Amino acid sequence: MKTLLTGGTGYIGSHVAAALVAAGHDVVCFDNLANSDAGVIDRLEAITGTVIPLIVGDIRDGAALSRALTEHGIEAVIHFAGLKAVGESVAEPIKYYDNNVRGTLSLVQAMTDCGVKTLVFSSSATVYGQPRYLPLDENHPTSATNPYGRTKLMIEEMLSDIAASDPEWRIATLRYFNPVGAHDSGLIGENPNGVPNNLMPFISRVAAGRLSELSVFGNDYDTPDGTGVRDYIHVVDLADGHVAALDTISKAEPALSTWNLGTGQGYSVLDMVEAFERVNDVRIPYRIAPRRDGDVASCYASPERAARELGWTAQRDLDAMCASSWSFERTLAMRNSG
Repeated sequence: MKTLLTGGTGYIGSHVAAALVAAGHDVVCFDNLANSDAGVIDRLEAITGTVIPLIVGDIRDGAALSRALTEHGIEAVIHFAGLKAVGESVAEPIKYYDNNVRGTLSLVQAMTDCGVKTLVFSSSATVYGQPRYLPLDENHPTSATNPYGRTKLMIEEMLSDIAASDPEWRIATLRYFNPVGAHDSGLIGENPNGVPNNLMPFISRVAAGRLSELSVFGNDYDTPDGTGVRDYIHVVDLADGHVAALDTISKAEPALSTWNLGTGQGYSVLDMVEAFERVNDVRIPYRIAPRRDGDVASCYASPERAARELGWTAQRDLDAMCASSWSFERTLAMRNSG
C-alpha cells in the first residue's frame, strides 16, 4: 500500500516510516520541517535501503496535499502532523487550533477530493482528561484538561462524523500514551528543536551535558513518590502498532476504530530518572519545579483491545527504552561534532 505520512520526518513519523517499509509498504513523507529536518530522510534511506520521497509542505495547504495524493498514487494516509506541547498549547491556544484542527480539516478535504479514504490518526491519551479510573480503556469518558488535548478530541469527533457520513471511509484513531526510545540503528530518535517538552530527550540532553539539569514539574501529586506517573512505550513498539492498525482497517469494518497504544504499566518521573542512570551508568541532576498547567497525576493504558483486535502488544521494556535513547543521543553528538 502506498502511504503518505504527514509529519513523516518527525520523531514518531520517521519510526513508522521505517516500520512500514520493513512490512512491504511504499512510503511518501509530507512535512513542513517545523520540528524536524530533511536529513531524517537520508537516515531513513540508510535504515531501509529504499528511496523515500519527501514533500516539504504544510497540511493547511490543501492544494499541496492534493498534488501529493494524486502524483504519488497514495492509497492511505497516516496523520502525525500536529503541535503537541501541553504547556505551549496553554500559552498559545490559537496556534494549536489553527495547526491541529484546521490542518486536519484541510487534510480530510484533500483526501475526499482525491478519493483516498483510509486514514490512521495520531491521537493522544490526553483525550481522557482527568482519569476517573485506571487503567484507561477506550470506553473511558473523554474530555480534556488543556488546549492540546482539546484539539485531539475535536479531531476525533470530526473523524467520527466523517466516518458516519460515508461507509467507504476506514479510519483508525490511535491514542498514544508516552512514546520514548529510538531505533536500534541509533540513526533516528527524538530530537526536538529547542528545550525539549518531553521527559526522555530532556533526560538524555542532561546526561550528555547539553542541559545542566532536569526540571521535574511537581512532586506533590497523589502518586508513590509525588511525581507524575505515565505509561511510557518504546517508539518502535508504537510504530509496529501503526502497521497493525493500517493492515487491520484496510481489510475490515467498521468505518472507525479506536485503540490505545500503551504498555499498561505506569512509571513516575523519578522512576525514569533512576532507570536511565542505572542502565546507562550516568548521573541526572534534577530540581523540583512547579506543576505545569494541564498535567494530571497518573495516566496509563489498558492495552487489551489492541492485543485482541490488532494482535499487537508492546515488546520492549523500560531498560530498552533508556538504552536506545542514550544510544541515539551519543550518535547525534558524534554526527554534530563531525
